[in-house]
Amino acid sequence: MYIIKNALVSISRNKGRNILIGIIAIVISCAASIALAIKNSATALISSYENQYDVTATIGINRENMKDQMHMDRDATDSERENQKNNMNNIFEEASNIAIEDIENYGNSSYVKSYYYQVSVGVNAQDIEKVSTTTNTNDNQMMRPKDNFQNISSSDFTLVGYSSLSAMEEFINGKYSITEGAISSDLESNTCVINSELATNNNLSVNDEITLVDPNNENNTITLTITGIYDEKTDTSAAMGMFTTSANMIITNTTVVNTLTTTDSEMKKTITPTFILTDKESIDKFEEELKEKGLSEYLTVQTNLDQVEGATNTISNVNTFATTFLIITLIIGGIVLFIINMINIRERRYEIGVLRTIGMKKSLLTFQFLSELVIVSFLGLLIGASLGSLASIPVSNHLLESEISSSKEQRENINNNFSKPMDNNDNRLDHINGITNIEAFDSINAVVDLKVLGELLVIGLVLTLVSSISSMISIQKFSPLTILKERS
Repeated sequence: MYIIKNALVSISRNKGRNILIGIIAIVISCAASIALAIKNSATALISSYENQYDVTATIGINRENMKDQMHMDRDATDSERENQKNNMNNIFEEASNIAIEDIENYGNSSYVKSYYYQVSVGVNAQDIEKVSTTTNTNDNQMMRPKDNFQNISSSDFTLVGYSSLSAMEEFINGKYSITEGAISSDLESNTCVINSELATNNNLSVNDEITLVDPNNENNTITLTITGIYDEKTDTSAAMGMFTTSANMIITNTTVVNTLTTTDSEMKKTITPTFILTDKESIDKFEEELKEKGLSEYLTVQTNLDQVEGATNTISNVNTFATTFLIITLIIGGIVLFIINMINIRERRYEIGVLRTIGMKKSLLTFQFLSELVIVSFLGLLIGASLGSLASIPVSNHLLESEISSSKEQRENINNNFSKPMDNNDNRLDHINGITNIEAFDSINAVVDLKVLGELLVIGLVLTLVSSISSMISIQKFSPLTILKERS
């Protein structure tokens, strides 16, 4: 107790020097708290991105393998050419022959969190006419949303069914948007949405019914209720025809498509699956598992890993900058405190000599000097942490400002595309890949929490101990008689 009292007396007696040490501690702690707040905000943002950007895998054509097998020999005879042509057709048929059962088998994996798919099939219709295009005689080839395999039979319309609203990437990315009505969230109902050009040409509106017909069997029909009408956003500079590429596309759910194709197994359909993987480390393992389950050598697993990693690059740089700034601040602050302590010891050599002469142990004397520095530094840390906490909210919110604005804008655009508002708890979409959910900080606790304060306290104590090494070493080496002789 005597040592603490003596330390307090010494602090009050040397106000100028201790105020200087306190100011340095305030500056260090203020800068450190802001840096820690930025670092934690950046870490939270990265975590938000990683949670929102799922690693997805799709199945696409392995063009290298297919190109090697589909090479046409120019010098071949007619018979050989015919065999090569048949071989090409067989390869193409094998590559495009993915069934829903295959998707369910592939999705039944420990590396997959969930999956969805779309299935496309060619159909005709009763009492409505297709929109004529001038750019391509084969409307179906032109209107496919994902043109991976060309196996839809000749027909007037393309019927596209989705297993989930999350699979409707064209509506999520803004290529399609609902202008009237809405997309039904009941993915088992006989409902559909049609292009506005098809609706205009056939005088169709929301709540009207259309009857679709199997091109191979006129008795295989299904009647759908129109719940919405959509527009396609096109690049006017690249537009070649009078109508959009989706003019004859009718969008529904997979239940409707499966109803038609179950009745007629000969209907040609294209299935495009998307698998949401558990993490990026699962990509190679998932691809290997698909090969073991019989995935064709002409197909390959394609992922969005580059997009996921690229999304966090910028904010990761901010995180690195905050860490670097924190380290530099601590190094400079530690050096300044070390130098001040060196000067402090030199100025108080006579005091040390007197205290040692009257019998004070080196350990107690060291503890007194250390106590003085800890008390002053701790007070500076408290003041600096308070100031840094107040500054952390606007600094962190400024850091997140563009991300918050972008997130809100993206969600509003998706709301407009689906024509129904969706909040964070809306189950109409299982997931919106790549759309972060970030909100501004409204309290100090949200930025500078107990973890930050604990880190700051540890940093302050470590910095104090490191900078006081000079005093500890000097006190151990000083000889009291030598000090007193030099004084006299």
